Amino acid sequence: MTADSAKRVKWAMLLTAGFMLAEVVGGWISGSLALLADAGHMFSDSFSLGLALFAFAMGRRAPDTRRTFGYQRFQVLAAFVNGLTLFGIAVWIFIAAIQRFTQPVEVLAGPMMAIAVLGLVVNLVVFKILHGGDQENLNLRGALLHVLGDLLGSVAAIVASIVILFTGWTPIDPLLSMLAAGLILRAAWTILRRSTHTLLEGTPEGLDVDQIRQALLAVEGVEGLHDMHVWGLTPQDPLLSAHLVIVSADQHDAVIERAYGVLQARFAIHHATLQVETAACRTGGDCHAGVHP
Repeated sequence: MTADSAKRVKWAMLLTAGFMLAEVVGGWISGSLALLADAGHMFSDSFSLGLALFAFAMGRRAPDTRRTFGYQRFQVLAAFVNGLTLFGIAVWIFIAAIQRFTQPVEVLAGPMMAIAVLGLVVNLVVFKILHGGDQENLNLRGALLHVLGDLLGSVAAIVASIVILFTGWTPIDPLLSMLAAGLILRAAWTILRRSTHTLLEGTPEGLDVDQIRQALLAVEGVEGLHDMHVWGLTPQDPLLSAHLVIVSADQHDAVIERAYGVLQARFAIHHATLQVETAACRTGGDCHAGVHP
C-alpha cells in the first residue's frame, strides 16, 4: 500500500467510525434492523480499515533474521481477517432478520430515513476517497467492497423507510436486510478467495505459468528448465525461482542477464532466483516436471 493510499484509508476510517455511532443510536431509537445491520457493517468497515493501516505500517518494517522476506504478507493476513469479519456480520444479519419475522417490532420510519440518507452521503464520500487509491492492494480492494456494501445497505434502509412510512408494512425492513447480507456474503467470498490463494502461495493473478516457462526456454543458451515456482508475498509482488539448464558454463552470465531481462520486461517479475546448471537436477529438485505442482 502506498503512502497516499494509507492516508486515504485513514480518512475513510475516521468518517466511517464516526457515522457508525450515529447509525447505532438511530437504529436503536427507530427499531430498524436495516439501520443496525448497516451499522454492524460499518463497524466491520472501521475494523478492516484499521487493520489495513496496521498492515501498511507492518509492511514497511525491514526484514530481519526471523522474517527474511519482511512483513508485507501481513497485508494478506489482514485481508483474510476482513473477509472472515464480513462473513460473520452477514450471518448475524440473517439470524436477526429471521427473528424479526417471527417477532416483529415497531419501526419509526422518519428517523430511520433521516439516518439512512446521511449514511448514504457519508458512504459516497468514503467511496470516492478510497477509489483514488491503489486498486491492486487487497486491503484497499477489501475496504472498497466493505463501503460498497454500506452504500447498498443505506439504499436498502431508505427504501425500507419509504415503504414503512407510506404502507406501514414492517417486514420490508428484515427483507431488505437479508438482501444486503447476501451482497455482504458475496464480498466476503471474494476477499477470502483472493487472500487464501496468496497465503497458499498460489500464482499471482495475471501471470500465466506456461507463458513464463516458454519464455525462459526461448532464452538463447537455455536447454532446459525445472523446479519453477511462481508465487507472491502479496498479489502486487510476484516472486519466481527456477533452475535453468545450459550447455556450457561459459554462458552462465549471459543467460542469467537475458533471463532476468525477459522476466522483468514481459512479466514485471523483479524478484527472481535463477539457478543455472550444465546438467538437469545437478543440485537435486523435481527433475520430472518443468513446473513443480
